[in-house]
Amino acid sequence: MSTPHNSAAKEQIARSVLMPGDPLRAKFIAETFLENPVLVNPVRGINGYTGTYKGVPVTVMASGMGMPSIGIYSYELFKFYDVDNIIRVGSAGAYVPDLHVYDVVIADSAYSESTFAKSAFHYEEDILLPSAQLSEKLKKAAADLGIKVHDGRVHSSDAFYHADDEYLKTVVDEKKCTVVEMESFALFANAKYTGKNGACILTVSDNLVTHEDTTPEERQNSFTNMMKIALEAAIA
Repeated sequence: MSTPHNSAAKEQIARSVLMPGDPLRAKFIAETFLENPVLVNPVRGINGYTGTYKGVPVTVMASGMGMPSIGIYSYELFKFYDVDNIIRVGSAGAYVPDLHVYDVVIADSAYSESTFAKSAFHYEEDILLPSAQLSEKLKKAAADLGIKVHDGRVHSSDAFYHADDEYLKTVVDEKKCTVVEMESFALFANAKYTGKNGACILTVSDNLVTHEDTTPEERQNSFTNMMKIALEAAIA
């Protein structure tokens, strides 16, 4: 079957999916790490590729930016394509000075002021959790690969730009968030509702305190440690 946003046949999507936001990052992961990757979904440029990693089928599909976008793509994968596991592989801005560019963070929870989960599923919580099982697979894969990772609470923000920094008092001081991105909260909501597994691994692309930064090209092509960890977890 297909959906309005995914033209792949059901059998073309693997049970485990890596989901970067950027379609070019999806292309990079597929072409760099998968054996015999095939473009199975080109709709709206939100490219999805399926191949094998160490002989095991894996799909890599972009989510686009923001919770409404990943909310559509991850829901359809869980609900209509029988996907069991989705690992978000993304970039994040650091809220704390001891996280540096290229550091890898595994989300242990996601806070959001978004109404996504309430609107979709009547969830009242503003903090949602990833799959414990899938998160543990990420941590084990990192340990096996000898890659240092951090864990912490992610701020899934609806806004990339803010008029001032007052919001930081809530997300950092009160909610204890260490990094910011824009998707994980919706992924965790969809996973909770469908009874599937969602997890998130991020690479720090910039630090809002120290002002360390990376280029768009580096964000697309150089975050390979988290990609390796996610792929190993996907086939575990």
